[in-house]
Amino acid sequence: MFLFDEPSPQRISRFLDAQRDAPFSYDEVGATREGTKTPTGYAVDHNRARLGRGRDMFERAVDALYAWKMFDVGWARLVPAGAPVEVGVTVAVLARHFGFYSLNPCRISYTIEEDEGGLARRGFAYGTLPEHGEKGEERFSVEWSREVDSVFYELYAFSRPNHLIAKLGNPLSRRLQRRFARDSLQAMVRATNLG
Repeated sequence: MFLFDEPSPQRISRFLDAQRDAPFSYDEVGATREGTKTPTGYAVDHNRARLGRGRDMFERAVDALYAWKMFDVGWARLVPAGAPVEVGVTVAVLARHFGFYSLNPCRISYTIEEDEGGLARRGFAYGTLPEHGEKGEERFSVEWSREVDSVFYELYAFSRPNHLIAKLGNPLSRRLQRRFARDSLQAMVRATNLG
């Protein structure tokens, strides 16, 4: 949904209520889980940042991830703020760009809670709903490789335009996706830095 003014909390709430039972807008639900077999016909974004070392850093990063701190980018935010990270929860990304706003609904499609051998991973993915400008899925995850004692934040997504405006503005959409990835990585670095 594209808007000329920032929507009120009531309008956002009505919009989210209308999206709760909507189906995903793409067929490949869960395809970001492994991140190795991307569906054809989609643009792929894979971004990763090292956050630090050790169990304390991993726990801070997981807390930041589940508090949606990766959306503390200044020009976009998650609504409703503080939404629980649970399969089936519907949220939207409210973004301000180039003189207008967009409100893009998503639903959490799966969560990650792995601890095998030398690797611990936590995270989740959300997938787009029909009113989203794009169609696809994005995974947000934190991993701790104990072998090298490094904690990473990772974004992995595939997407393509879903609506005519997004198709016409695809170069702009791609630029905004790259900007979000860059700003999101920086937001997670800030959220986990104790200094």
